[in-house]
Amino acid sequence: MHINLFDPPQIRENLLPFTFTRPVACIRIGILTIAEKWEKYGFHIGFETQEYLGKKFQALPTNVKVNGALCPSKELAEAILALTADAKLVSGDTVLAVSGNGSTAVNFEGAFRMINQPWEIFQFNKEQIEADFALITKGRTSQPITDPHTVVYGKENVFLEEGASIRAAIINAENGPVYIGKNAQVHEGAIISGAFALCEGSHVNMGAKIKGDSTVGPHSKVGGEVSNSVIFGFTNKGHDGFLGNSVIGEWCNLGADTNTSNLKNNYAPVKLWNYTSERFVQTGLQFCGLMMGDHAKCGINTMFNTGTVVGVGANVFGAGFPKNFIPSFSWGGATGLITFQSRKFYEVAEAVMQRRGLTFDDTEKEIIDRIFEITAQYRTWDKK
Repeated sequence: MHINLFDPPQIRENLLPFTFTRPVACIRIGILTIAEKWEKYGFHIGFETQEYLGKKFQALPTNVKVNGALCPSKELAEAILALTADAKLVSGDTVLAVSGNGSTAVNFEGAFRMINQPWEIFQFNKEQIEADFALITKGRTSQPITDPHTVVYGKENVFLEEGASIRAAIINAENGPVYIGKNAQVHEGAIISGAFALCEGSHVNMGAKIKGDSTVGPHSKVGGEVSNSVIFGFTNKGHDGFLGNSVIGEWCNLGADTNTSNLKNNYAPVKLWNYTSERFVQTGLQFCGLMMGDHAKCGINTMFNTGTVVGVGANVFGAGFPKNFIPSFSWGGATGLITFQSRKFYEVAEAVMQRRGLTFDDTEKEIIDRIFEITAQYRTWDKK
């Protein structure tokens, strides 16, 4: 079946800055993005998203659309396949899927996971790693771990794809599965606790400590200490430093010894910047670290306070703790910010993507230009 995954407007706003550069369904949680999960259930995927994203994320010619924040399950897939013409699948006031004009409501009685807030990406990551692991590995056999110096606990919960490499590491999958993607590498002295996903072509560097419930998206590098965090892909956190209860977009780079605080000194619940209300909102969580949008960078020894949001294309550096909300295309840190102009951004993006054999093309530039316009309201220093 062909379906279009649509962006629920309120949820899309809540999930900024990540949805500045992608549809809701292209958020990675677990091993896969939400869209990739639906593909694993046999659906052909298109997107109904913001107009400026439509050239890159195209819609399919179909009259069936599914909520892009909805993580699929066997029960949901069956319910959608069973929808008749002009029916919609609902749970209370929440629309899960629509066929045609959706004039007839069909109630879905089962449980489901929908991602409504950015912190839920790491909060429910273990659950989704487990679900994706079962989906991806069903009926398949893992590549063997042949290195005699690697120690594995819970070997039945470890799966290696073709070309994966592990050397002199400690892997504990007793508390959750460990998935090592195609051509991914775990280097000497790394310690990994499940649940954990290392996606295609990514590296866990020497001596890294992965505490669990974390995902490293494709073509990324991680080092230092990582706990309950999600890295979407094409991002480097290659050095020592702590990343905890955080979500990092694509094409980011965290300088050596970057540290994130994920717990307030008074143990109070963490507040996080919300683009919908344009204020800090209560997460209800005691642990919440850094939310960093695509193409953001930070210099060596950067210290991020608890519950910090960094926008798209920001470049953060300098001593001290920067503010808890750093607008897109900011340049600077605790001592002040100026605007990171588009032409300078292009130079960096072109160099970074070229290293991965990809091109920062006109489609990408058009998206960035639109985001630059949309986010101008937050760069208040330009108005002085």
